[in-house]
Amino acid sequence: MSTQDPYEIARTAAAQLKDKLGVDSFDAAVVLGSGWRPAADVMTENATDVVEFPMAELEGFLPPTAEGHGGTIRFARLGDKSVLILLGRTHAYEGHELWRTAHAVRTVAAAGVKTLVLTNAAGGLLEGMRVGEPVLISDHINFTAKTPLVGANFVNLVDAYSPRLRAATKKLRPEMREAVYAMMPGPQYETPAEINMLRTLGAGLVGMSTVYEAIAAREADVELLGISLVTNLAAGITGEPLNHTEVLEAGRAAAQDMGELLAELVGSLS
Repeated sequence: MSTQDPYEIARTAAAQLKDKLGVDSFDAAVVLGSGWRPAADVMTENATDVVEFPMAELEGFLPPTAEGHGGTIRFARLGDKSVLILLGRTHAYEGHELWRTAHAVRTVAAAGVKTLVLTNAAGGLLEGMRVGEPVLISDHINFTAKTPLVGANFVNLVDAYSPRLRAATKKLRPEMREAVYAMMPGPQYETPAEINMLRTLGAGLVGMSTVYEAIAAREADVELLGISLVTNLAAGITGEPLNHTEVLEAGRAAAQDMGELLAELVGSLS
């Protein structure tokens, strides 16, 4: 790689992306988290001009190592909207430099995307939450004490998760609840004591991603929506041990609803 400046790498990847697809602009991008891949197929079943290729063909991208992350980029036209769907993400717990966790977001921003949907698999912390339930992220708490930003780069995170996009989503799904997402370093799951701490501090969801991407999105002035799929009830709530298989199974079970929601949401963007 000729340079280690993450912004230059993102601009190079964005140019490669446009050249590969022969597309000059995009209306939105969607990052799909663990277990969300089946939702992409539902989302694009009525789409046109669908193209999919490995992320690693673009500068700075690495194949994801976490199970359930496909490592591809899918382009599709949903009605009159041109959409990028990123199937998989890079996690800090994979041992990479932090700029790589934000690289996909910086790339789509450099390609002109102004609306971004981040999805993830999360543990549900609130009473009444159920496995397979989609939850809007209203805010986040960064428990990693890290950031993809370097230097005196003071990014405003008030209303980081767009109130406008959250309201638009609730018009489509009035029953969707909102919650604060807590990012933990992983890859181990949280202890019951940690879950009690998170609940006390106001978190309703917990996971190991999304926050670094959200910071990068707001740095680039990209309007952001976050949706968590509750794929397990966090440690100490049910008394059952946690495992990644149940995360992927929950994603498959909720694929139809999640894919339809994402397609409706992107189609309604103005």
